[in-house]
Amino acid sequence: MAAEPLRILWVKIGGLWPLNMGGRLRSFHTIAELARRHRVTVLTTHGPADDPDELARQLGDCERVRSVPYAIPKAGTLGFAAALARSWLSPYPADLWKCRIPALQARVHEALAAGVDVCVADFLVSMPNMPRTTRVPTVLFEHNVEYMIWKRLSEVERRAWRRALLAIEWRKMRRYESWACRRARLTIAVSEADRALLAAGAPTADIRAIPTGVDTAYFHPNGTAEKPATLVFTGSMDWYPNEDAILDFIATTLPEVRRQMPGVSLAVVGRNPSDRLKAAGAAAGVQVTGTVPDVRPHVAEAAVYIVPLRVGGGTRLKIFEALAMGKAVVSTTVGAEGLPIVPGEHFLQADGAAEFARAVVGLLEDSGRREALGLAGRRLVEARYSWEQVGRQFERYCEEIVSSHAR
Repeated sequence: MAAEPLRILWVKIGGLWPLNMGGRLRSFHTIAELARRHRVTVLTTHGPADDPDELARQLGDCERVRSVPYAIPKAGTLGFAAALARSWLSPYPADLWKCRIPALQARVHEALAAGVDVCVADFLVSMPNMPRTTRVPTVLFEHNVEYMIWKRLSEVERRAWRRALLAIEWRKMRRYESWACRRARLTIAVSEADRALLAAGAPTADIRAIPTGVDTAYFHPNGTAEKPATLVFTGSMDWYPNEDAILDFIATTLPEVRRQMPGVSLAVVGRNPSDRLKAAGAAAGVQVTGTVPDVRPHVAEAAVYIVPLRVGGGTRLKIFEALAMGKAVVSTTVGAEGLPIVPGEHFLQADGAAEFARAVVGLLEDSGRREALGLAGRRLVEARYSWEQVGRQFERYCEEIVSSHAR
């Protein structure tokens, strides 16, 4: 423990409340743990649906919580098209160009001038809002290896023109991400796999890993009886990798599951499903809930939790939440990437429609196997992956770089 509390500036694009996305959950709980012992100032942004006043109340231990209004342009909008066009002549990929926010940049400069010990740039999109040079050591908190998301998107894209554009974007993202890791005093990844990928692009950078956590008091088995032959997927459905996963599952895997076991149902639980996803769900007899106040009842009543992701990065908090509730999980390799869980012991790993369908049907037919996987997963997250443990490790890294910077 540091002799004096650290003055920590935390910069986050895209808000922190409500806790309806994995990145928000990870950031919120880490900040909450740090604020118990240190002087934390949070600078963030909020969209039309976010409540910055409620965020300030929820992070009551923080010294200050400030948010500026900003709606990140979405794909298909004029704002996104403008950001894409302007980014072509810059070193920034479009995804980072659209997150350059003058009002936030001004707040960051003011906070740094007032005096802080360490600044945390939360997600790569925060880095364009940081001064290119500062005497304050910066921690880059990398929830994903961002360029890998774009690279995987290009690999599954069937349209040649779009695949070519994505290839340009992921290469620009890789260059910027490598620079950002070198620019930061310390980069924190969320898994050893991510740490290795980032280090390959920035071998001189100091890059370390901290595991993902889960609120084991909130997510726990509650005695709800499973509904036979039920599957569930949870996640923000306005995040492309989630939508891609479920659309592909409905088209290729669910028919094979139902061929082997007629009557299997699927619930897709998460905010902002597109019209395309709603139509696909209706045609396949899949429940698409949209935003729900609490995902736990949907997870509790399912027999098997599925994570059929084909693209993505970082680590999926949704798997830890399902394991914390004692659920049997079937995931692709990408879906479980970076998590310290063992295939066959804590979950079943399957890739491709036929293999994934076999794994799902096998679990639906074997209640003992479902129970064993769920119990092993619950024990794992209880023992090693509480948010308190994750927050303490983040705290130690911050204290270490502040101390070394002072020397």
